[in-house]
Amino acid sequence: MRKITSSPVEISGNGLKVTVVAEVEFVKNTSKERTNMQTNMSRIHPPERARAYFEDKLAFTTGPVELDRWIKSGEDNLVVVDVRAAEDFAKSHIPGAINVPKGQWGEPKGLSKDKTNVIYCYTQQCHLAANACVQFASKGYPVMELEGGFQAWKDSELETEEESANRLKQHTSERFGTKR
Repeated sequence: MRKITSSPVEISGNGLKVTVVAEVEFVKNTSKERTNMQTNMSRIHPPERARAYFEDKLAFTTGPVELDRWIKSGEDNLVVVDVRAAEDFAKSHIPGAINVPKGQWGEPKGLSKDKTNVIYCYTQQCHLAANACVQFASKGYPVMELEGGFQAWKDSELETEEESANRLKQHTSERFGTKR
């Protein structure tokens, strides 16, 4: 079933009144029995604005495959930062990543002002990484966001690691004063 509707919406403020008309197409997908909403855009965006947007996107985001290649290249110019909860980090994370959950953003440990800090959270819809990037950049840390978060990393079937059993043993032996 297809249905196209147009309805004017009035927006006013500061003595300005604008009427916006948007065409919205509702499509019923019978194979999944759910309704999708798609907006038809008839507006043409200026190419110079698009170029600036995509240059910024390339400068401040990376994908999972690109990050994996960067890590495997052995270059010592990045820090991978997981801003998910500590429990989730312990279950699985990108190899070599450090964990800086939200409660530690005020005094982030392990970030570098001389390297690119690649920040990731849970998914594309999660905004923890973007918020962390704002916080860390305001403190002088160079940052990039991993698009899609940890879910995109797993979806790309890239290597992950768990909190190291050796690290847990090390912490236990330090607590009890024993050396292994």
